[in-house]
Amino acid sequence: MEDALGIVAPAGGYIKVEGMQEFRSINAFSFLGRYRLIDFPVSNLSNSGIERVQVYVTSENPRSLAEHVGNGRIYNINSKRGRLEMMFSRESVLSDIYNTDVKAYLDNLPIIERCPQKYVIITPGYMVFKQNFDQLLKAHIDSGADISLLYHKTSHADTCYRNCYTLELNRQKGFKSMRINTGIEAEKNIFMDTYIMTRELFMELIVKAKKLSSISRLTNIIDAESEELDIRGIQHKGFFAAITDFKAYFDANMHLLDMNIANSLFTDDWPIYTHTTDSCPVRYRPGASVKKTMVANGCVIEGSVENSVIGRGVEIKKGSVVKNCVIMGHSEIGENVRLENVVVDKWAKVKDNNKIVFSEDKPGYIKRMDII
Repeated sequence: MEDALGIVAPAGGYIKVEGMQEFRSINAFSFLGRYRLIDFPVSNLSNSGIERVQVYVTSENPRSLAEHVGNGRIYNINSKRGRLEMMFSRESVLSDIYNTDVKAYLDNLPIIERCPQKYVIITPGYMVFKQNFDQLLKAHIDSGADISLLYHKTSHADTCYRNCYTLELNRQKGFKSMRINTGIEAEKNIFMDTYIMTRELFMELIVKAKKLSSISRLTNIIDAESEELDIRGIQHKGFFAAITDFKAYFDANMHLLDMNIANSLFTDDWPIYTHTTDSCPVRYRPGASVKKTMVANGCVIEGSVENSVIGRGVEIKKGSVVKNCVIMGHSEIGENVRLENVVVDKWAKVKDNNKIVFSEDKPGYIKRMDII
């Protein structure tokens, strides 16, 4: 697909993942022990044949994301024909309410104007799903719509997908309205922050959005222009997670420990690209017990681990029990420790004989590089 510009949109300021977000932007979060959230949208674009990709950044901590993404080679983007660009705002704004996607696009409007692609495909960096955008673009063109919006139909909107937008559609999947999910109703169409439209229309809308309000988001102008434009929904099927808060991050990792669910996201014909390392395989020492767990390479396991995600280079010493946890890379769990329903950030150390247990409804968090 050579006629579409891929845009990975920044997360809105209203989306907060307490603790973890202090150290990196949401799309740079570690996921399933070896990926970053940004790997999913960029891999989707790359696998769909889109070779010009822009990743927008509004975070105050972009270093981790920039280091991981690099020049895009890890995503199989052809460096001769294609390009992956990190797009930054020209100036920081004191209040988060001004750090919108519209501001980021306006700050980089001259670059968007010079792109030769006819269409834009905008997809978020804080959601996890698999999508063939080549097929989606063809469906959009065949429909004759001005804008196509990707959505996921769920019966769990009362307990999940808080802070996501929902779509109200008519029987022909025509757009009626867009609202924040308040959790009142279980069955909703969750908007996946994914749009398809022409590049010219996209530029017109972001200029109009600025005139509408200084804190407008693209969703606001889409809603405002719905009477003038033909906007339609396209349903997504398969695994879908929106990392809109800490519990959503924890749950997404836990859900993918079910191999039936994981197999719907990870398939041989649709690789999810990320950085690889040359570290040694996992070492399971005498006395180790590991059940229903994803363990990345470079780990040393002596204790008992169940229903958990273990990142690269983690050490879990003898006598320790780790259950329903996400242990990020290069952390160290001492001897005779009990951890349950906890996210341990990178390079943290939990010393011998500690017991840290939280409930599944309110998982705990140990900060990056902390010593407990």
